[in-house]
Amino acid sequence: MAEQKNYRASTGVNEFYYGAVGDNVIADYVERVKFLQTITVEMPQEPVRAYGDNQTAEIAVSGGDVSVTAGFHKIPIEDKENLLGWETVDGVTATGSNDNPPYVAVIFAKTFEDGSREYVGLPKGIFTRPSVTGNTKGEGVEYSSEEITAQFMDRKVEGFIEEKSVLFARDAKGETINRDALFMKVFGQAYPSENGTETGGGVEG
Repeated sequence: MAEQKNYRASTGVNEFYYGAVGDNVIADYVERVKFLQTITVEMPQEPVRAYGDNQTAEIAVSGGDVSVTAGFHKIPIEDKENLLGWETVDGVTATGSNDNPPYVAVIFAKTFEDGSREYVGLPKGIFTRPSVTGNTKGEGVEYSSEEITAQFMDRKVEGFIEEKSVLFARDAKGETINRDALFMKVFGQAYPSENGTETGGGVEG
């Protein structure tokens, strides 16, 4: 009998990791940015029709660019340096027209109330610098947030015949087998267990 399908919807996001991959399949390092709030992965496709005899003769699919928009409570300056190629001199961090953002891979997790997790991996892309915004303080306290975007491309991933741009892996509560396999395929490195293995779909952080 086939395994029962799971129709549970995710209720949170967590575990945003990135690592510089350059033109390699093994990341130079794997780093986490905490307090992920929102993330959207756009994977557009467009059907292209060929016509003949006043009807559709054939339909092919044209794939668009894969893009990511991620919102955080705060992106530390160290991560901006890594992701965007920014430079710090004498305690002053700067960006300019000749910045050279590195190719990076990304993995993040969608969490579910039953404790399971679905991991999404993006094997090769470049982040672009975010806007700088600020608000005056009023009667109440309102926390700001930061949003950053990236474009991703296909890359050779071990085990797959064709190059891939987005990968998915799901683990039931308390399991990490598929997560660990995804980290090896995307980063070429094991899951960084020194940061602690988080389970459950309750409080995110």
